[in-house]
Amino acid sequence: MRQNASGPRPAAVTALVTAVLGLAAAGLIVANQGLATDSPVADGDASGHYAQPKAQGDETAEAMRSAVRSENGTAPLKPASSGGTDPLPTSDPLRAAESAPSPAVGPLFYTGQGAPGHGCSASVVHSPKGDLIVTAAHCVYQDGFRTDIAFVPGYRDGVAPYGVWVPASVDIDPEWAADRDPDHDVAFLRVRRPGADTRAIEQVTGAERIRFRPPVGQQARVTGYPVTEERPVSCQNATKSFSPTQLRFDCADLPNGTSGGPFLTDVDPATGLGTVNGVVGGHDEGGDEETSYSSYFGDGVEALYRRATAAG
Repeated sequence: MRQNASGPRPAAVTALVTAVLGLAAAGLIVANQGLATDSPVADGDASGHYAQPKAQGDETAEAMRSAVRSENGTAPLKPASSGGTDPLPTSDPLRAAESAPSPAVGPLFYTGQGAPGHGCSASVVHSPKGDLIVTAAHCVYQDGFRTDIAFVPGYRDGVAPYGVWVPASVDIDPEWAADRDPDHDVAFLRVRRPGADTRAIEQVTGAERIRFRPPVGQQARVTGYPVTEERPVSCQNATKSFSPTQLRFDCADLPNGTSGGPFLTDVDPATGLGTVNGVVGGHDEGGDEETSYSSYFGDGVEALYRRATAAG
């Protein structure tokens, strides 16, 4: 399981995290525990759609003031496209390593259980209104839609260079809500930035393209934010078919917190933007320390994308 939405992981509690990881290693806690019972959740409609009240999102954004710094001038200027793509050579050794932040990738923070902390990852994807991010369904829905989510693209060391964004709506497949079907572990969130700035997130960060029915065997980069780290990690390898409905990505050290992180192909070396072919999730809700998975982006995920972009 590659998420931790059951409690905060701010940088200030490193010692506590170390102790918890020690207990986990000793088998005294369950690594893939579900959402804590006091996590704030809400019901959506039968289609798997949830429209978050504006006041709720504003409350989350206010809570984030204690967790990140939205400093003016910290966001680097986005370079122009190189017009080419990185060949994405396989990582050697085949394990994730710290990487530079990408403007369109960031952690999902949760604010409803004490100090805000990040527990999943997400990325901006192109949409008609320019306000869409993609992540794993298990990052936003467990017995209800999380109501305390904030997305911080390009996050590093406590700084939110592109601001804090909160959901306007969330869409999942109802088959995930019904029985956590791993073939539907994908979610799309339309996000907004509280305050006077009305620009869509895509105007601020740029966006990944999205591809449905991608071929298997392409070189890909997987990026995400471990719960115990304040910087992203990445790894590169070819995708494989785990089943007709699941992709497999072999690489060590993509730990809890990287759930929802994108499988990227066709990455522009100048901008860091590419094409999303999957997100860490699916089988075993993302996999283990050696292998990651993704629900296959087939007809069902395309239909979910169309529904999410038509909402609102």
